[in-house]
Parts: sequence; structure tokens; C-alpha cells
Amino acid sequence: MTAPYKTISTRLDGNVLFATFDAPPINLIGPEVVRDLVGLLAELSQPTAARVVVFDSADPDFFFPHVDLTRVPEYTAEAAKAGGPGDASLGMLFRKLSEIPAVTIAKLRGRARGAGSEFLLACDIRFASRENAVLGQPEVGIGTPPGAGGVQHLARLLGRGRALEAVLASADFDAELAERYGWINRAVPDAELDEFVAGLAARMANFPRDGLIAAKAAVNSVSLPTPAVVRADAALFQQLVRGEAAQQRTAELFKRGFQTRGSTELDLGAALGDLPAVD
Repeated sequence: MTAPYKTISTRLDGNVLFATFDAPPINLIGPEVVRDLVGLLAELSQPTAARVVVFDSADPDFFFPHVDLTRVPEYTAEAAKAGGPGDASLGMLFRKLSEIPAVTIAKLRGRARGAGSEFLLACDIRFASRENAVLGQPEVGIGTPPGAGGVQHLARLLGRGRALEAVLASADFDAELAERYGWINRAVPDAELDEFVAGLAARMANFPRDGLIAAKAAVNSVSLPTPAVVRADAALFQQLVRGEAAQQRTAELFKRGFQTRGSTELDLGAALGDLPAVD
């Protein structure tokens, strides 16, 4: 890969690209991350691109904690560059991630909540550190349903009851529970995670490209949500995140250190449960 990215470092090893997100202070999904992701996906859509991509984070505590709620219009505008004004959402950008002609593997350490979880769900395969991974969909606790594919993917992977638990409770899930529910493929001991993922990626990257991509496309044809429902989820999120209830909840979270490295972000599931009720 030759393009310079501000928030993604890349390393090519044979037919495997390792892409590491690094957006201090806590890897929030903001316009810079989205801009770089749009560019990287464009590169990965080329026929000469790597056959397998491994995504991880440079921050051991935060993969992607969630979007930067102070910059929603900015990152939405960046996302639109991947598909046009009608696709101005993270949900449609992540759908493009699911469709690129490469196998995508997410290697999770730290927290992946909200759109961070939805990014992982858009990847083809997900592995997480048993000791050091947390997943969550906190949106309902703030005042809006997930808007970037979380509802669609979780309902398909977890089933109705468990998907509703994950979405409506807005709680944190550790790796072992996420594995049991189907949110991730496997929880792997942290000391073994890097070697395990690298080995699997190298194995897949040695297979014929046409076979890999044809098999992925076949699975996508029966498992991906349609563009229409992804767009509808995004529109509802963008409407409700600006509503009075969501604004009250986020204002209280910001008073408690939201979007900074501290206890609120480290234990966001607990913090949401401690907020005062809103009608």
C-alpha cells in the first residue's frame, strides 16, 4: 500500500496487509479515521490488492470506543465520499468494507463499542483477546438505536433474543460472553492472539484469490443486510442522536469524562446504567 494515512499504519507481508488504527487520544471514529478508511477501502478494491487484511488497534485499551459525537456531520460527509450523498453514513461505508474483494479479519484488544462494534461486525471474521476485549452497543442507553449496521448484523448472528439483549441493555460484553453469543468467532488467550491471527491470515492468503472472493461473495449474498435497511437505520440514528433525550444523556456523560481516557470510557456500560432516567 502506498497511500499515506494519518490514522492507519499499514504493513504488507506477502498477500496479507496489516492495518493498525492509531487515532489518539482514544481512537474515536471521527472525520480523520473515516477519511483514511475511505481511502484504504478504495485501495483494497483494486484487483492487485492484498488478499487478506488484518485490522487492529495501536491502543491496547481502545480499538474504537464509538464515534466522536461532537463531529457527526463531519465524519458523515467523509463517509459520503465512498458512495455519494445517498450513502452518507457509516453504515453504508461499513457495508462497502463487507463487500471488498479481500478477506477482512478484525483482531480485537480493548473496547469496541457502538460504531466500533459495527466496524468489527462488518469485517468477515472477528477474533478477540480473552482477557482484554470488550464489546458493546451503547446507543439505546444514549437515546438512539445503532445506526451503522449493528442491529442487522447482531440479529443475524445472535438471534432475536440475544440481539435485543445486546442492543437494549447497552451493556458491556467480555470476550467469552461475546464468543458464546456469536458476536465474535473466537476468544483467544491474549498471549496467543497475534500468532493465531497471523497464521490464519497467511494460510488464507496462500489460497487462490478467485476462490476466496467467490466464496465470500456467496456468503454475503445470504447474510448481508440490504442497502435499503442500512440506509434506514442510519437515517433513524442521525435523527434521534440530535433529539432532546440523546442530547441530555450525552451532556451528562460529557460532564463525567465522556470521550476522554478515564473511568467513564473504560466502563461505559456501567456509566450508562448510572445516568438519571429521561422520559
